[in-house]
Amino acid sequence: MKIFVITKKTLLLIAAVILGITAFAVVLITASMREKRGGKSQDTSAQLKPTEQTAQNAELAEKDPSPYAEEYEAEVLAGFMKELPVYSVERNDKKIALTIDAAWDDDKTPFILETLERYNVKATFFLCGVWVKAYPEQVKAIHAAGHAIGNHSLTHPHMSKQTEDQIKKEISELDDEIERITGERTTLFRAPFGEYNDRVILTVRSTGHEPIQWDIDTIDWKPERSSQTILDTVLPKLKDGSIILCHNNGYKIEEYLPTLIETAQANGFEFVTVNELLLQGETMIDVNGVQKSK
Repeated sequence: MKIFVITKKTLLLIAAVILGITAFAVVLITASMREKRGGKSQDTSAQLKPTEQTAQNAELAEKDPSPYAEEYEAEVLAGFMKELPVYSVERNDKKIALTIDAAWDDDKTPFILETLERYNVKATFFLCGVWVKAYPEQVKAIHAAGHAIGNHSLTHPHMSKQTEDQIKKEISELDDEIERITGERTTLFRAPFGEYNDRVILTVRSTGHEPIQWDIDTIDWKPERSSQTILDTVLPKLKDGSIILCHNNGYKIEEYLPTLIETAQANGFEFVTVNELLLQGETMIDVNGVQKSK
């Protein structure tokens, strides 16, 4: 007779599957109940947070579908929400941030610094460890010019494939190097390839860094994109609180950067560092990655 052994890991997996199926069934049931009552789905984006009344609301929802059903559905959905980095910031003061990733070449960095100085623009440079070690004088120049420096990982790996300890090492060892050169550590982090998952984001925040993405991408790393194509992509999307992604070795950055800055400033936008763009105090990040005040 065969003996089947069920491990603790298997039991936990079965429990997780059952929990997921149950939560999905609850969502379907409550949605169906609303339709039968002729009601409309309400916007629950502001309610997607766990409360201590979840269990109580679940019980009440079975007895009376309204209003507890909607609230319980929001609480269930909250369990499926993913952690997000900051893509942009909710502001109404025309402030935007220009960010420049540096991981490989260096030949265009002097031009970028000269252009930023000419237009009195402060940018945020996300530096990779291999670049920092190869070009320490440029790191000093960026810092001396008053630009912000963010952490772009030590070795430019796929962060979602790293363990928690590996993620922390990528950040801390690069910060050690940046501090050795500039005297300061970083507080912002941008993952290589813009690649995040919950583990990456939670680990990054545990180190005291805020994960920063972007809402406008120049895609200037593609050689076939002309400067006009880049401008036609970026300029119509500019809005208060936007974060623009550029690369210090972007193929057409010497052509498009001055026009991008001139046009944005002519339309009343002010370039600030990401540190200055971020809101202070109690904040939250909505489902679109927009940082907002609570």
